[in-house]
Amino acid sequence: MDNNITRTAKRKKSRTKKRILLGVLFVFLIGIAWAGANYYSFNKAMVRMNGSEEIEGAANMATSDQALHLEPFSVLLLGIDERKNDNGRTDTMIVATVNPDLGTIKMLSIPRDARVDIIGNDTVEKINHAYTRGGTSMTINTVEHLLSIPINYYVAVNMEGFLSIIDVVNGIKIKNDLDLAHGKYTFPKGEMTINGEEALVFSRIRYGDPRGDFGRQVRQKQLLEALLAEAKNPKILLQLNDIFKVLGDNVKMNFTASQLMDLQKLYGKLDGKIDQLQFENGVGQTIGKYWYYILDEQEVNQVSEELNQHLELKS
Repeated sequence: MDNNITRTAKRKKSRTKKRILLGVLFVFLIGIAWAGANYYSFNKAMVRMNGSEEIEGAANMATSDQALHLEPFSVLLLGIDERKNDNGRTDTMIVATVNPDLGTIKMLSIPRDARVDIIGNDTVEKINHAYTRGGTSMTINTVEHLLSIPINYYVAVNMEGFLSIIDVVNGIKIKNDLDLAHGKYTFPKGEMTINGEEALVFSRIRYGDPRGDFGRQVRQKQLLEALLAEAKNPKILLQLNDIFKVLGDNVKMNFTASQLMDLQKLYGKLDGKIDQLQFENGVGQTIGKYWYYILDEQEVNQVSEELNQHLELKS
């Protein structure tokens, strides 16, 4: 297959996963806004989300008392594809820098196939392998080295596990535009209600759809929009206990409860003021038996300088 076609398909897939990850964050922030209604469940979930992994060697991690509205800060958002018998990989990787004084967010999507130095493993390979080699710590250190910026916060989401939140809200309504089937599952054309397991299958169908990967992107976008619609429904207040349990099982981060409250307020002010960045000048290249995205060094330096300026640091 032509490298340009492969590269375009991978970037479209990456954009879809990026929207899903951002949707996860949005649902989470809505839950934070209503946390007072289920304070005990919220605190229990926070303990689980904060206590799963010791972040080693990441010298720029924020302190627990750092206020988000005072100084610029950075967040690494990770969408994790967890697999049996291995540690999983980062399917989606987004660096967000937030400048409260300017009232702006810059959001950079890093290609999962980008060939980079894996810091702490002394190898050069795909950046999504950093998580496999050394978890969140190695991923943070690798991203810091690539972009020459500090990473203050991280949010890691098990994307497949998060879809179980659909069962918590008793399914979501989807308007399907095509008759589809996969194994024992059938998805007739028209409006239907699907559960979490069905949503996972529905989002993955590709070969049964004449539109191929584009059709899959359409369906994933439908799932996200339906889930966000449910998140805005006041009845979700009655389901917060179960929602926080799903979050506790599938989200890991280093934000404290008070910092999340700050983040929720900031997001409300800055939503719509997000500058989307991405690497566009790289090239696809097969090295050995693997396909890589080779970043353009000049473009990396330009993006690094832009993020440093946004964080009010000297590049």
